[in-house]
Amino acid sequence: MIHCRTSPNRRMAMITQARPYTQQSTATEAPALPGTWKLAAGRAITLQPREEGTFKVAHGQMWVTYDGPHRGAYNESGDHFIGAGQTVRLRAGQRMVVESWNWQNPSYFTWDPLPVAVRQTAPRFNAVLQPLADLRLAIVFGAGAVVRLVHGVGAIAWQLATGHGRAVALNATAGACSTRA
Repeated sequence: MIHCRTSPNRRMAMITQARPYTQQSTATEAPALPGTWKLAAGRAITLQPREEGTFKVAHGQMWVTYDGPHRGAYNESGDHFIGAGQTVRLRAGQRMVVESWNWQNPSYFTWDPLPVAVRQTAPRFNAVLQPLADLRLAIVFGAGAVVRLVHGVGAIAWQLATGHGRAVALNATAGACSTRA
């Protein structure tokens, strides 16, 4: 239980909840930022992603430390301070320790994996491959149309050859004109 003084004569008690150090923000938590991760004040976490991505500070300021090797002067140890809106890119397997720099308020961040590169064919073949794919599709549809046409013509020829087509036409005409008492 935490006690805080609201006026010189009055004390107010607040009950705290045990929560993990980081948690996904929701719209019901004020002043949390939806779609971000919350890093409690004075807490640190280690990130070691399986895929390449970007780490972006959404609110507050963070102290990030990269694993080596580090380039530059001897004092460039991999420690960086980044603020709201700044982005850090991490390679797959690269380790980074992140700490909320403000000891009184939490910081919020996002982690977004980078899109995976899609293998493309050489540009010199694109001028040939697309028309070839279109032609293949046209041949498939054309062959289907030819098969349906041959089937339809064959059915008509069969009906005329066997006399079924003419008998049906005569029966329809005769039925319309017949009178029965």
